[in-house]
Amino acid sequence: MTMTPEDLLPHFRAAWGPDTCYPDSREEWTPRNPSRDHCGMTALVVQDVLGGDLVLAEVHVDGVKVGHHYWNRLPDGSDVDLTGDQFLPQEEVVGGTVVIRPPEGPRRHREQYELLRRRVLDSLALAQTVTSNPRS
Repeated sequence: MTMTPEDLLPHFRAAWGPDTCYPDSREEWTPRNPSRDHCGMTALVVQDVLGGDLVLAEVHVDGVKVGHHYWNRLPDGSDVDLTGDQFLPQEEVVGGTVVIRPPEGPRRHREQYELLRRRVLDSLALAQTVTSNPRS
């Protein structure tokens, strides 16, 4: 079965939590905005599953840079941003450049990435098992 970004989204929604977001944002995370502050880890896991490139942009409020945002560019050239719904009305994503993933993996927030990756891959494996062995 070919995996699509739409297939992945429910697995990420179930895996995101205060323990998988950026640690300095943990107190701001809520179930009402589950993708908030998960862009880097999510983009890395999407790349693990679907391949492609990482794209990095800036987040601005009133024209001032307040952070960064990551998403994916798939091998077919389409952009996928599973955390694009996290932004507040005053936040604007500006630009976007393909960046190279460090071969040794993420230097920052490795623990959150590994936890999110494990949850998503375990969920995908369970879903595949259920699909392959449906009960009569």
